[in-house]
Amino acid sequence: MPTIPSSSELKAKSLARNWPELHRRVIRGQANGQVLWQPRILAWREHRRFYGVPLPEPYEHLSVADMYRYLDCSNRLYEFNECFRLVEHPAVRRETKEIGHHRTLTVIRTPVGEQTTIEERRPSLSGAIPVKREIVTKDDLRVATWRAENAHYEYDQEVFDRLMQEVGDLGLPTMYIPRVNVQDLYINTMGVENAIYALHDWGPETFRPYFQALDNLHDQLIDLLNSLPQFEFINFGDNLHGATLSPALFEEYVLPTYRHRCERLHRAGKFVHAHWDGEVRQLLPFARETGLDGIEAITPQPQGDVTLEEVKEALGDELFLIDGIPAVYFDETYSPEVLADCVHELIRLFAPRLIFGISDEMSYTGDIERIRLVGQIVDEYNASLAKPQGIGLTAGRPT
Repeated sequence: MPTIPSSSELKAKSLARNWPELHRRVIRGQANGQVLWQPRILAWREHRRFYGVPLPEPYEHLSVADMYRYLDCSNRLYEFNECFRLVEHPAVRRETKEIGHHRTLTVIRTPVGEQTTIEERRPSLSGAIPVKREIVTKDDLRVATWRAENAHYEYDQEVFDRLMQEVGDLGLPTMYIPRVNVQDLYINTMGVENAIYALHDWGPETFRPYFQALDNLHDQLIDLLNSLPQFEFINFGDNLHGATLSPALFEEYVLPTYRHRCERLHRAGKFVHAHWDGEVRQLLPFARETGLDGIEAITPQPQGDVTLEEVKEALGDELFLIDGIPAVYFDETYSPEVLADCVHELIRLFAPRLIFGISDEMSYTGDIERIRLVGQIVDEYNASLAKPQGIGLTAGRPT
């Protein structure tokens, strides 16, 4: 059984790495060409916990933060979203009750009407799934618009200070802005099928007040973020998927809001990226029109629908690729050599505008020790930048 290192020992090692400074220097183009390795491994851990599959030692006895320290890599710290709270109008009231068949009914009462949701828990899932969403009718949409118009965001410095103590050694504080207009309908409030029919049948003018209310609410959050210099690395948590979001819908709804958000955030020097984790071939031609500094979670073949060369063509030399390694390469279906070749190819195509990660997260069937393989290649590449020309990588492919 491997020795379980103490949390203090692991944190001391992580602090010596100074991941936040490397993160900052990479996104600012001040890292002498170095790149950063930031895998997301929470799904690997939590799915095993849910299915009762023990973690291999010593991970079974490590916190999430200490897992990253033990694996000697950085983490993308979306925990810092806890610092921001959406506060609804005080007249909004919620009532929740069980209605049988593992279902929960929530009634949202406002001065302009009610919305209802129904969620169902199933033994095969760790969370509840929506059976009925907040927006089904035009009246629901009107209530949702009023709620957005009368909400605001608050920032909690105490939460920030606590998180800095707990995980601040692993990377820059990171947060994501709520999903943009159409993606809000798809994922948060209507569901994909109902939203697509409603956009067609009700027409864009019906949704315009709601989308404007969301934009205004998110602008207020952006103003708050811009007043906080400790937040440099900002994400649009949209989960874009080309099979549900056509180029026409993207161009009409998403693109203008992306440009607007990026312009505001760039005034305060923020690095801005968006999460595109589905089929993205038909959306990639818009990448350099968005105003973004990078795109997160684009998944190449054999898992996604694009090649690395197509991603490079779309991002050019302007945008960062954030992630890029297909999650399936961490399963035993593919050899470690295939994973290593992918890492080297990503470096060749995208460095220095590259923050390595897993597109999107490693599954619970993945081999956690392959995290170290990628880390070794990245470390050796970064070290090679300080060597005389011609002395290159030793982990898998010399230059």
